[in-house]
Amino acid sequence: MTQLVARPNRYDPYKNFKFRVKFGASPDYVAGISKVGALKRTTEVVEHREGGDPSSSRKSPGRTKFEAITLERGVSHDLAFEAWANKVWNFGAGPGAESSLADFRKDIIIDVFNEAGIKVISYKVFRCWVSEYQALPDLDANANAVAIQTIKLENEGWERDSDYQAPDEPTLE
Repeated sequence: MTQLVARPNRYDPYKNFKFRVKFGASPDYVAGISKVGALKRTTEVVEHREGGDPSSSRKSPGRTKFEAITLERGVSHDLAFEAWANKVWNFGAGPGAESSLADFRKDIIIDVFNEAGIKVISYKVFRCWVSEYQALPDLDANANAVAIQTIKLENEGWERDSDYQAPDEPTLE
């Protein structure tokens, strides 16, 4: 595993609005994703006490859980969200064919870019599947907003791709 190296000339943190997402082995980014939920893991605490301890307990790590990730994008004719959701449950497919057991799970890649558009951070999220799919939001004739569809991805963990190191920052001459 490559060790991450900080660049002394980078003082500002990366912004949260320059990112792209890939599904599975596809080399292409999914169109129009406007929001990605946080990558979060929680490790349970196991408390135990030895019989000879006066009144304090010890703590050690237990099970680790990875929270679901929600992806949002504007409603369009791109069927990427719907097609993946249909692999988990396809209404009207007939008994025994409701799920695509061979390929309903996919790894995803979340890439973060700096202000100059250079990829600086990449995470791979493992064995994702769609647990919730919202095809259309509430529709409101009095609103002035983009119609957003969402998928909620259950996953079995993630890791940072250490091949992406902090790049040299571009300068203007």
